[in-house]
Amino acid sequence: MKAGFVSLIGRPNAGKSTLLNRLVGEKLAIVSDKPQTTRNRILGVRNYPDAQVVFLDTPGIHRPLHRMNVRMVDAALETIKEVDVLGLVLDAAEPEGKGNRFVVDLIRNVKVPVFLILNKIDLLRKPKLLPIIDRYHKDGIFTEIVPVSAATGDNVDRLERALIDRLPDGERRYPDDFVTDRPDRFFAAEIVREKVLQFTHAEIPFSSAVVIDRFEEPSEGSTLLKLYCTIVVDRESQKPIVVGKGGEMVKRIGVAAREELERFFATKVFLDLHVRVKSEWREDDSVLSKLGLD
Repeated sequence: MKAGFVSLIGRPNAGKSTLLNRLVGEKLAIVSDKPQTTRNRILGVRNYPDAQVVFLDTPGIHRPLHRMNVRMVDAALETIKEVDVLGLVLDAAEPEGKGNRFVVDLIRNVKVPVFLILNKIDLLRKPKLLPIIDRYHKDGIFTEIVPVSAATGDNVDRLERALIDRLPDGERRYPDDFVTDRPDRFFAAEIVREKVLQFTHAEIPFSSAVVIDRFEEPSEGSTLLKLYCTIVVDRESQKPIVVGKGGEMVKRIGVAAREELERFFATKVFLDLHVRVKSEWREDDSVLSKLGLD
């Protein structure tokens, strides 16, 4: 039996969350085309006949501009010290820049096996992929280089077997039915935030958050889960964008979020959404703690 921890790190928008969902077989991390979508470390457990792998999705490593971003980057860097195998996820379809080179240099002296996971190969023609693999191979720091497409699942099975082979021998760390350490409130807030990201544009995704004010489990004899949430924005000018004309936008967000919440929790959901302005919330320790950014 093999058992251990695998951390997925990389720059924003490399596809780490899509890969986590694919590896675990369940949607644990919200997905968006907006950078810096993932703000928390998300643990997901996958059981195999001969192994248990604990995957850690992490926020993208970037130059932090707010206290929130500092905590996000710290959460990613902390996992490097705690895992048995490190997976550096890079967007293979994106030209190599200073950001990718910074992350590669960051893990140059890591003691555990380091996998380079070249994601989004479905967006790249094969002749262009081979020189990229060769270039990173010359760095001499990667135990293995595995090209994959998290979106289509291409070559993910090979990645799984290669990761398992590098894990230490050991017993399962979690029960067979354990999937994640995040509470239901966390997933409720993330699902609502995913819809905010989906339907709003410009500066809203970076300066908005979702706080669960009340989470009421179905009472005896009822199947209705009641959620009361606040969408927090940074400036007064952003509130009308989220609310929309006649409340149209917040209603659209609410309808889409409620449908996904009902699928996730497998029960009827009552969702109450409010929008509130909290200036400089990304610098406010109390708000960041409520969001689990400790």
